[in-house]
Amino acid sequence: MNGAGWARIGAILGGVAVIAGTFGAHGLEGKVEPKALETFEIGVRYQMYHALALLAVGLLALRAGPSRAISAAGWLFLFGSIVFPGSLYLLVLAGGTANWLGMITPIGGVAFVAGWITLANACRPERLGPPKVSLDETSTRVAAGDPQRGP
Repeated sequence: MNGAGWARIGAILGGVAVIAGTFGAHGLEGKVEPKALETFEIGVRYQMYHALALLAVGLLALRAGPSRAISAAGWLFLFGSIVFPGSLYLLVLAGGTANWLGMITPIGGVAFVAGWITLANACRPERLGPPKVSLDETSTRVAAGDPQRGP
């Protein structure tokens, strides 16, 4: 998948996290135990963190060009973003009738950790090389802090 695709998925997952958080705060409050609401909020939090991580994957892919390591990090974050929060959401919504879902949640967590390790590997300077996006002269001067163009 290209950088724009990863960024788009990250943006969508971020929007879904906001919707899920709103649902948890307004739709579940008073209907589930406080501990269950806390579990739901953990899912929302990790979904949002990894939506932002997918945005970073997209931006990095746009900067560095196609890379198996960047793509692998994106797929691991996406898989984790479905399994980790998804299992927590279903666990809470099932009202304790699907406790086996708690055994699936760590699989998503492992995918998150593997994604971060893979992303760190993808960010090694020898892997990234020079930026693939060229800047025009004005942008280059601003980026370099040219006194004639301002900081």
